[in-house]
Amino acid sequence: MSYQCPLCHSALSLQANTWRCENNHQFDQAKEGYVNLMPAQHKGSKKPGDNKEMMQARRLFLNTDHYQPLRKQVVDQLERHLPEHSQHLLDIGCGEGYYTSEFASLTKTHSDLCVHGLDISKVAVRYAAKRYPDCQFCVASSHRLPFGDALLDGVVRIYAPCKDEELYRAIKTGGILLTVTPAARHLYQLKELIYDGVRLHDMTAETIEGFELVSDEQRHYEMNLSGEEATALMQMTPFAWKTSEDVWQQLRTASEFGCEADFSVRVYRRL
Repeated sequence: MSYQCPLCHSALSLQANTWRCENNHQFDQAKEGYVNLMPAQHKGSKKPGDNKEMMQARRLFLNTDHYQPLRKQVVDQLERHLPEHSQHLLDIGCGEGYYTSEFASLTKTHSDLCVHGLDISKVAVRYAAKRYPDCQFCVASSHRLPFGDALLDGVVRIYAPCKDEELYRAIKTGGILLTVTPAARHLYQLKELIYDGVRLHDMTAETIEGFELVSDEQRHYEMNLSGEEATALMQMTPFAWKTSEDVWQQLRTASEFGCEADFSVRVYRRL
């Protein structure tokens, strides 16, 4: 029993493909294996999160494994810092499960570990649950984590937002939070196509109340992209809406596009 009710915060238990709490709030488990714990009143829009087109672009790019060096570094850090006998690891903003699925390999050294993926996008979670049955997926808000107090041994937050107080509530003492944020020159060449003067990302580590920073690493490397890959990568970024049609055409027709990947990978431990 790992989920809690998003309405009354009581524990949920699975009974015949339905998650039910003591107050009889019910959430059906989909045939793909995920559960939707996003009540209508918690949605900011009719279909929150990435739409199908955005998901397809991200899937196309991630399947090329240009971000595999980052994925490997995250797994290595989890192997190094996850507490012994960990039982619950959560990937916030899991999307289609590109990173989440790799975390399942940690069960080789943490035999009791259950890997959870959470995202606000129902279409992304449905795809992830269908493709990666070794992980547990749910549709839910990252600002209202559907997990009990001090349940999680570790949380991974790759770009995804989450309230500090929710992380402090849900992560047990001694548990970890691993964050990935853009480092100084991340996607510099893409931004050069849009902005006259490109600002480097601030690399100051954030301060999270109730947590201490125990590891701060950077991962920087060059990517050689096809036009299709560069277009998909631009579609994944928050500045895609500023991209002119001329730039989209330039990317689509490029035979090769060189671009830097630059990430800050940090691990915090809950005090």
